[in-house]
Amino acid sequence: MIDIVNAITLLANYIIVPSLAYGSQLALGALGITMVYAVLRFSNFAHGEIMSFGTMISIFMIWLIQSLGISIQPLPTALLALPFSIIATIILLLGLDKVVFRYYQNQRVQPVTFMIVSVGVMFFLAGLIRFFIGTSKKNFDDGERFIIKASEFKQITGLAEGLSIRTTQAITVIVTLLLVTYIFWFLNKTKTGKSMRAFSDNEDLALLSGIKPNQVIVITWVLVGILASVAGTLYGLDKGYKPFVYLQLVLPIFAAAIVGGVGNPLGAVLGGYIIAFSEAFITFAYKRFLTYLVPEEWAPQGLVQMLSTEYKFAVSFVLLVIVLLIKPTGLFRGRTL
Repeated sequence: MIDIVNAITLLANYIIVPSLAYGSQLALGALGITMVYAVLRFSNFAHGEIMSFGTMISIFMIWLIQSLGISIQPLPTALLALPFSIIATIILLLGLDKVVFRYYQNQRVQPVTFMIVSVGVMFFLAGLIRFFIGTSKKNFDDGERFIIKASEFKQITGLAEGLSIRTTQAITVIVTLLLVTYIFWFLNKTKTGKSMRAFSDNEDLALLSGIKPNQVIVITWVLVGILASVAGTLYGLDKGYKPFVYLQLVLPIFAAAIVGGVGNPLGAVLGGYIIAFSEAFITFAYKRFLTYLVPEEWAPQGLVQMLSTEYKFAVSFVLLVIVLLIKPTGLFRGRTL
């Protein structure tokens, strides 16, 4: 029995806890992409760089706050910087909408044109971000690092395997839960949220009903700015900030949105966790896990790993292709904000 508990603890330490945090970050990113697709009718490939921009602003504000001697120990200073990051990201998105996206929207261009425009915006933001903050990795977690350490867990339980929970992981899951709950409440209970859903379902009928499209678009960008800046900052807080990584995040974020069903907020959130847990389970080395469960003479000699961790992002791509082949609308029906 003790071996089974050790095996479960091993999975919890290396798969379940990290995947809950990573899945939460992907869920927020996918939810932002879903809202843009559902309301504004295009795939925003610049979303990863928008997350990166929000994280960059958070880092700059953290440095400023720290220089003033302000601290909220044991929590990270990033929580104080987030409101400023959110405001800056919203201003950026509203500016991009007015200068770039609104023009093509008025021209009623095809979605593929919008997609190409978003790729252009992505490269512009990538260069701008690297110009201001550089390309080196930045760690900005200055709070208490662990809620519980693996060594402490071993002492308390007497198990051979330890379980560690980082403060950043707990903050990520809690903030995601609160923010997603608020977004769902906003979309389903407020007049503005219902207007956004109506606009998403049938734009022409929504206009005849007196819904103001410009107001819906502005609110959409505000919500997307909140989601992007929070998702980016939480990801950087948990794993460190390196601008190029946020470009790579576009694939798992889009995979999460498509697997769940593009346009479906619930699908986007669940898709984030599906991608995160799939990447972890497929790239995990099960040697120690199986050693606890099988007789000693059957213990595996190799790593018992389906794919190397180097192919982590490939898992997202494979899942994306499989879902598109089997159920193109995603596991949940798409385009239902």
